[in-house]
Amino acid sequence: MGDGEDEKKEEVSETKNKGEPSAGGMARPPSDGSLCVTEDEDDDDDEVAKKIALGPQCTLKEHIQKDADDESLRRWKEQLLGAVDVNAVGESLEPEVKILSLAIKSPERSDIFLPIPEDGKPNGLWFTLKEGSKYSLEFTFQVSNNIVSGLKYTNTVWKTAVKVDSTKEMLGTFSPQLEPYTHVLPEDTTPSGMFARGAYSARSKFLDDDNTCYLEINYTFDIRKDWAAA
Repeated sequence: MGDGEDEKKEEVSETKNKGEPSAGGMARPPSDGSLCVTEDEDDDDDEVAKKIALGPQCTLKEHIQKDADDESLRRWKEQLLGAVDVNAVGESLEPEVKILSLAIKSPERSDIFLPIPEDGKPNGLWFTLKEGSKYSLEFTFQVSNNIVSGLKYTNTVWKTAVKVDSTKEMLGTFSPQLEPYTHVLPEDTTPSGMFARGAYSARSKFLDDDNTCYLEINYTFDIRKDWAAA
């Protein structure tokens, strides 16, 4: 063929390679938007998760006693469940999760232990944080009756009726045991400045995959120039 047709083929090849990855080559970098999950997408994931049928529930005792003659399954269950007393777990299908303690930890001061009210509504101001300070939340909880799947902690914060922060921390799946579990959330830093200081309202929840809520606390707190007196 002539030189003109060869040049056209080369132009087509170059144009195609600009937009598509070739074997051993590198694809076009994704845009920032493609790396982010939108709020609508997150809601869709939650809806899909709700529609998935997981099959009939079993008590923990039934789980342990199933396939008792299968040595490999028995060992796998022992690894998963740990030292669970079969006679102590009962026959309940529903797990029970009890939050035993909540504490705010900061390298700048001693731990702040937060009383947990039975009705989930602390009287008055629950705690005060110092502006620009590092802190984390530590809590202990106990699981009984059955395995709790997908336990998570959520926290939403408002200032003057405007939502200013929302957190969701996945904690994991836990089997019943006498020893309490302890979890520390990742360290965070309080905002600082004149507009950051003031009163806030918040709602914290501990939920599982079935959206069973084990504790909900509606509370108020302050951010000030310094910590409250111990």
